[in-house]
Amino acid sequence: MFERLFGIRAQGSTPRTEILAGIATFLASMYIIVVNPTVLSDAGVPFSSALTATVLVSFFGSVMMGFYAKNPILVAPGMGINALFAYTMVLGAGMEWQTALGCVFWAGVIFALLAAFNARQLVIDAIPAQLRYAIACGIGLFITTIGLVNAQFIVPNPVTVVGMASLDPVLVTFLIGFAVTTCLVVRNVPGALILGIVFTTLASVPIGRLWGDGSRYFPEDLASSTLVNFNGIFAMPDLSGLMALDLWGSLSVAYWPFIFVLLFTTFFDALSTFMGVSEAGNLKDADGNPRNIRRSMIVDASAALISGPLGTSPANAYVESAAGISQGGRTGLVAVVVAVLFLPFLFLSPLLSLVPAIATAPALILVGVFMMDPIRKIHWHQFDDAIPAFVAMVLIPFTYSITHGIAFGFLTFVIVKLAAGKTQEIKPTMWVLAALSLLLLEG
Repeated sequence: MFERLFGIRAQGSTPRTEILAGIATFLASMYIIVVNPTVLSDAGVPFSSALTATVLVSFFGSVMMGFYAKNPILVAPGMGINALFAYTMVLGAGMEWQTALGCVFWAGVIFALLAAFNARQLVIDAIPAQLRYAIACGIGLFITTIGLVNAQFIVPNPVTVVGMASLDPVLVTFLIGFAVTTCLVVRNVPGALILGIVFTTLASVPIGRLWGDGSRYFPEDLASSTLVNFNGIFAMPDLSGLMALDLWGSLSVAYWPFIFVLLFTTFFDALSTFMGVSEAGNLKDADGNPRNIRRSMIVDASAALISGPLGTSPANAYVESAAGISQGGRTGLVAVVVAVLFLPFLFLSPLLSLVPAIATAPALILVGVFMMDPIRKIHWHQFDDAIPAFVAMVLIPFTYSITHGIAFGFLTFVIVKLAAGKTQEIKPTMWVLAALSLLLLEG
């Protein structure tokens, strides 16, 4: 059945490998089930309803990605864009959260139209290979940064901006988990990332019980000295956010800029994730483009479209999908496995507290290593190619935003090619992308 649905053998994989890859992707990204509702609750969205919406969007988006697009990529409410929703649109602009959900819906409608009419092909054709390689590497560095921040190995420092935290029992446990996971990867042990997560979780059980204090890894109102906590098993889903969006109020001219920013961010987050993950995992078609990109973009657009009615900020393809791809995942079965693993947490969300952030951090850091392979393809001795690639690659992690890193990469590419007298290398669509990037950055 799996072979008929997903063509696993044709992709050089096995059902066991695909299932393990799905588990790895889920473990690396399941934080979104709690983190997304936490962000949205700051904007007034009830935490429990946002959690229910997060699980439902992740389930439906990933199922569509698996069965329709046949790609091993998770779709879930995006990090970063949820902060835009909560802190810029609602808290910053004073918009009601129901109106903001309406903006999410209309941005999803436009995204779906762009995807259906194949607008992404114009964008892909306009982005030179050098920038694609850089975006893939930048996303890898971004994932590594997320892992280091989640482990609180990297912390703010008023003197040096960022720095390494002082070693304590929690960080020592993280470093031991990272070392064990690295050894498993080096020895090509099947399911190395999953085994590393399990090992680090078990090693974290004594923290707060026998030694150390894990309270700084939790929000103040949920602080606990123990890092691995059992908070029960069942919690009923909350459907109060279903269809709570304000469809017509969100069409006010004053809100059009927010709809544009949501559209721009979701479109480019999706496109850049597909390009980066496919480049790192060699999931490309005969023309060198991301595999099944049209269907993948349609799925991403559909997930963004249903996000507002379900009660959450827009969904996006997840860079953490690289965790499963790095474990050998090649087909849509990976995405279906992830979807199936999300669904029980409509009722079992308390179990998420069993896996601490320091347990998934080693996997995220190593995924960054796996995604750096395209860096060797960048023309480092040809500065009009190297400089835009470098800008995009480093600003993705440094700005903590895939979209902003790409926007600066586009602008730098146009400026550098103009300075080098190579305007023929700037395709018409790239001029449009650069102008849109400038508008986004000004916003």
